[in-house]
Amino acid sequence: MSAWAICSSRRVPLLALVLLGAPTAAWGQLTLPEALEAAFPKPAQVERRTAFLSPEDLAAIGQEAGPDVPVTQRVITYYVATRGGQAAGVAYFDSHRVRTFNEVLMIVVEPDDRIRNIEVLRFAEPPEYHANERWLRQFEGVALAPELSLKGSIANLTGATLTSNATVRAARRVLAIHHRIHSFDQGGR
Repeated sequence: MSAWAICSSRRVPLLALVLLGAPTAAWGQLTLPEALEAAFPKPAQVERRTAFLSPEDLAAIGQEAGPDVPVTQRVITYYVATRGGQAAGVAYFDSHRVRTFNEVLMIVVEPDDRIRNIEVLRFAEPPEYHANERWLRQFEGVALAPELSLKGSIANLTGATLTSNATVRAARRVLAIHHRIHSFDQGGR
């Protein structure tokens, strides 16, 4: 049985299959613990939290993220890191379709609600459409604002417009979710 058949028949999120090591032919795979360790090296402590969003939450997040950013996931798992009792950042894992196949990004948000970095954990499209580290660095320090767009401060990735659009939408979605669920508050939502 294929990984997709398992996912469809048991309703296991595709992201869980990817992060648990389901066999795929994809670009740059890291496990969940590897990704979190890279984002928050020891002695940081990382706590897994879950937010349950209401239809009103989804509507508010969609409004803030923008009209071209789909927001449908009602259960959000995120990882809050602390060092010495102080917030060090929060990691979100966003799985979305680029063209034909899914991409999984880890988007790390700083305590000042700006993106620290974006890491591509899975990319199943052809390698020539993969976003390189140099292109992804332009998201560093960016907050949710109208400038966070391909018509604003983010340059398009030449030859990979679908990847560019998908990454910008993911960044906008994660920042809107982050704002709504108050990730750094004790226990979140």
